[in-house]
Amino acid sequence: MSQSLQFLENSLIVAAHPDDELLWFASILKQVDRVLLVFEDYWPDPAIGPARARALDDFPRDNVSSLRLPESATYGCADWANPQLTEFGIGLGAQVAKRDLKQNVLRLAGKSRAPKTGIRARYEENFASIVAALRPQLNASMNVFTHNPWGEYGHEEHIQLFRALDHLRGEIGFTLWMSNYCTERSMPLAMRYFDNAQHEFIQLPVDKDFGEQVVKCYRDAGCWTWSDDWVWFDTECFMQAPREPAAASCQGHLFPLNFFQIGF
Repeated sequence: MSQSLQFLENSLIVAAHPDDELLWFASILKQVDRVLLVFEDYWPDPAIGPARARALDDFPRDNVSSLRLPESATYGCADWANPQLTEFGIGLGAQVAKRDLKQNVLRLAGKSRAPKTGIRARYEENFASIVAALRPQLNASMNVFTHNPWGEYGHEEHIQLFRALDHLRGEIGFTLWMSNYCTERSMPLAMRYFDNAQHEFIQLPVDKDFGEQVVKCYRDAGCWTWSDDWVWFDTECFMQAPREPAAASCQGHLFPLNFFQIGF
């Protein structure tokens, strides 16, 4: 049996938000055994959670489910010029305090659904919730596909999910595979994983036709969050996720990256 077939045996995509399973795993989305999404409710917009539930009900393949955890809404809160990993995911910078202050003012007017304990606290609490919810879903024989350790385009919750699964990999022993997407913002963190070793990877063609079916599902439900002019890459690469950042080196590589730019 070829390696590309073996790595899809007993396979599971674990993605943070509905539509992440499509954007970063389009080449295998139709082929894996199961798809498991983590977040559903999004406190800045109460319509998002129900819309995501509708999309999953109409998803154009079976065995797609959600843990239905609430998002912390920490996107954009890390210091991406000097990213620091933590036990909960990635360190959050001054932006999180500004966001909390704004929500406290809105809460006085009855216009905020932000967690009363603060966004940082919700982010940290979510790490333990993710680990606890995922543990019974996993076993040692699985091939688990998830976000890369720099969060593709630099999403704090993608990194948190990767680190939660990396923790469970050490506990359970499954094989953890990561995606190959990257942007200019996440590159400083991605480069910490570059080294001089020869890494094996698998390259597969993106299933663009099925991708468009899933995009329509999210658009019809009213929760497509990505760019309308997104152009699919022709291929995606997957490799087994490194367990730690590499030692500092003046040279290094990892595997072919699907690099794109995004406005922040």
